[in-house]
Amino acid sequence: MLDLSRLRALHAVSVHGSVAAAAAALGYTPSAVSQQITKLERETRTTLLERRGRGVALTEEARHLADTAQELLAIVERAETTLEERRGQPSGLLRVAAFASAARGLLPGVLADLAHRHPALDVRLTEVDRHLSVDLVARGVTDLAVAHDWDIAPLPAPEGVEQAVIGNDRCELVVPEGHPFTTRGVIRRADLGGQRWVCQPPGRVCHDWLTRTLRTAGIEPDIAHVAEENHTIVALVAAGLGVAVVPRLGTGPLPSGAVAVPLEPAPVRRLYALWRAGAARRPAITEAVRTLREHWPHVAQEAPLPGDPASVPCPADPAPQ
Repeated sequence: MLDLSRLRALHAVSVHGSVAAAAAALGYTPSAVSQQITKLERETRTTLLERRGRGVALTEEARHLADTAQELLAIVERAETTLEERRGQPSGLLRVAAFASAARGLLPGVLADLAHRHPALDVRLTEVDRHLSVDLVARGVTDLAVAHDWDIAPLPAPEGVEQAVIGNDRCELVVPEGHPFTTRGVIRRADLGGQRWVCQPPGRVCHDWLTRTLRTAGIEPDIAHVAEENHTIVALVAAGLGVAVVPRLGTGPLPSGAVAVPLEPAPVRRLYALWRAGAARRPAITEAVRTLREHWPHVAQEAPLPGDPASVPCPADPAPQ
């Protein structure tokens, strides 16, 4: 008999590409994952991992076994969903993936609330790139993902993955204290010329939005400083080194020296919860999505926009569009 936990370890290595990444996703140590794979090799009398430089690669036999493992894990998930549904209470393990600013700005309160209300529910959070979250849900590596999209970069939802809106995350123009923009009521996009910008690297949605927006207005952006984290971007603005457009979520209170001014029309990114269709009836999924929506207006510091998210179906309702 093949051990399910060992198959899960192999599947995780297949999805994440390395033992270390698989261990991080599963909440194990790399040594524990390696031991599981070694035992699976012994049980199947098959070589599953091959050394490639400093890393490992799956053999052809391992890839076939990982595909089978995904099918088995899906069957187990359906069985667990049915049992949890019959109990009527959120319970068991719920694996959640979220992009960085959601993991920092939204999830701590949500996870604490779920732990308080549902002690039988064990929620585990992993911070991931937003581009990876949908695939992780589709592959069964995570149960629920919090992701976002922009109008210039819609979020794909493959077959078998359902989604619901959590809310809209408005972005603000942040400038140094004493900047001329602080004395004006509203800043239009056509007013943004002649500024030195602090921005995320090329290829990130914020960077692409900024360059596309300014060029559409006939402005060639002068990007003086590039940083990954919003906190770093805001710190550079506070030091008087440029201006930036940053989302409210995850930025937190602005430090001394930085001021937010309204930009119209304001760029908005939309947050989603995603889960597999086969787990839609699971009380843990339904409760987690409800709690995300409940916390969002407090985190965003604004009332939900009309139709968002209250009018969007929860997992227990008809499937979201």
